[in-house]
Amino acid sequence: MGPIEIILIILAIVVFLVVIFSIKVVRQSTVVVVERLGKFRKILETGIHFVLPFFEKASKPISLKERVADFAPQPVITKDNVTMQIDTVVYFQVTDAKLFTYGVENPIRAIENLTATTLRNLVGELELDGTLTSRDTVNSKMRSILDEATDPWGIKINRVELKNILPPQDIQNAMEKQMRAERERREAILKAEGEKRSNILVAEGEKEAMILRAEAKKASVIAEAEATATAIKMINDANPNAAYLTLQGYEALKSVANGKSTKLIVPSEIQNISGLLASMKEVLSLEKTDEEKK
Repeated sequence: MGPIEIILIILAIVVFLVVIFSIKVVRQSTVVVVERLGKFRKILETGIHFVLPFFEKASKPISLKERVADFAPQPVITKDNVTMQIDTVVYFQVTDAKLFTYGVENPIRAIENLTATTLRNLVGELELDGTLTSRDTVNSKMRSILDEATDPWGIKINRVELKNILPPQDIQNAMEKQMRAERERREAILKAEGEKRSNILVAEGEKEAMILRAEAKKASVIAEAEATATAIKMINDANPNAAYLTLQGYEALKSVANGKSTKLIVPSEIQNISGLLASMKEVLSLEKTDEEKK
């Protein structure tokens, strides 16, 4: 093999390598910026492209996916002069590769600084309580401001979130004490309401029981009266003779004699029968009195 053949082979290899390195394959969701002699030439979309060797230069692939930037906590002073540490999370996306490449040096650093200054401006108009309860409002305002400011950089701000809001330690302790006192107050209220309800239920139960007892007593009296009336009616309907009435009088007198009375008034119809019983009653009463005196 002569020298000319060797040179041709080397040239062929060089040409082959140049062709190989001049082919650019752009992946999905990425773009490549091409410069010709240092000047912007074009943007390569997804697919296979050829870059003119020695004259054109392709940049690193630029992702068009949504990105997340978690920035370190920033000291922020509220309207009532409370210094807090607030860290933010920014969700953004490249929409224009040319502006992203030539718009600003170090876009991520630029977004971080812009986020910090915007956060200080917004929180500086709020007091401590307002800052803790107005996260959604602050997030919305920051997103709007950042999105407008990053348009010349080819960046779209999709969302901004306040990740953590850390007040000073003494304020945190005071807030914890306040929350604990609030929980204890609610617990005391619930306990008092429970006791009140319990007392009401007990009182209502006693009231219902008294009503039921009174109704039962009333029903008993009515039943007894009805039974007596029925018995009297049956006796009257039976047309009892004198012997039966005398016997009933004797039974009534017997019941009276068993009581504590010491004097008896006996109807004339049964005086003959009850005379003896009255005498016995007097004697028994006197004996009982003497025993009690002893």
